[in-house]
Amino acid sequence: MRVSPQGVTVVALLADPDAPTEIARRMARILPERLADKSDRGRRFDVEVVSEPFTAGTEDLPTLMRRIVDRGRAENWDVVVALTDLPLHSHGRRLVVDLSHEHGLALLSLPTLGGLRLQTRAQRAVEEAVLGLAAPPATEAEGPLQPLLGRFVGRFAPVHPGAIGEEETADLRYVISGPRGYLRVLFGMVRANRPWRLVPGLSKALAAALATGAVATVNSTVWSLAESLGAPRLVIATVGSVALMIGWLIVDAELWHRSAEGSREARQRARLYNTSTVLTVGTGVIVCYAGLLVINWVWALFILNDEVFASATRTPLHATDYWTLAWFVASVATVGGALGSGLESDEAIRAAAYSKREQERRHMLQDDDGDQLET
Repeated sequence: MRVSPQGVTVVALLADPDAPTEIARRMARILPERLADKSDRGRRFDVEVVSEPFTAGTEDLPTLMRRIVDRGRAENWDVVVALTDLPLHSHGRRLVVDLSHEHGLALLSLPTLGGLRLQTRAQRAVEEAVLGLAAPPATEAEGPLQPLLGRFVGRFAPVHPGAIGEEETADLRYVISGPRGYLRVLFGMVRANRPWRLVPGLSKALAAALATGAVATVNSTVWSLAESLGAPRLVIATVGSVALMIGWLIVDAELWHRSAEGSREARQRARLYNTSTVLTVGTGVIVCYAGLLVINWVWALFILNDEVFASATRTPLHATDYWTLAWFVASVATVGGALGSGLESDEAIRAAAYSKREQERRHMLQDDDGDQLET
């Protein structure tokens, strides 16, 4: 590893566009000071953030590591830590980080850090990686990888060392496995997709839902139906409308991934991708539903009249009736939004449901599957 003069270690955070770049930029504000405090050699650290799609077109780990090596050689960097929001795999395991002490580089897959406290977890992982890579080479008796192994695994269990091929650039690899590991990666993928962006991304569907809700709120037949429904039926209406919206978006925009490969690993990967799709779209739809519920409740407070409501339903208007009506109308409006989503282009729905890297990854998989089917 190259050592910069004047006691300064230059650290580059090579980040994929979108979320990884945002995480890297926030991290870079405090990382130099934290690294200097933890370094036992009194060194200073300069941190640079470089945003570029280094994972474009491939998920192959050796290829990605070679790209990072070539990028680091072209610049005056001592340590390179690459951040991506793609879920990467190694020998059937989900990769957390690849490290190469010889070249002073690390590749970190953010989804394996989970969906909660991502910024904090990513910062800890980067700090441990940089300190391990910047440390002087240890002797064989000391065991060069043990110090980093103990700190990293202790903080990110169920992480453990993974197998490395003889021709690979990495000399240390951590992977995640087991049910806890699967759930962590799954929620990390959902977090990377930012499901809350589904709301503004589906403008036509949202407009259809709002229009449906506005019309339904002033309809006396809807008032009577809402009055006759108990809580169990309202819950069923909610679940049914949300499920319909989720299913329609996934089917209409062709978000369901079908792998052309028949291997066990390919099937497991397809299940992981599809589960993250359902959770991503489901979270976005639930956020939309909650918004419709609030809007319809406010609209009902403004529009309902005691006398007109009583004459139509033959029951007086109570405070709970506003809530019941808004709840039922939100379900009706969600169905209207599902129909309105048909006006959205498939590209618009994918852009709203997935991160930029995830969109490119799915395009790549579709192209690969298409090539396999042709051959």
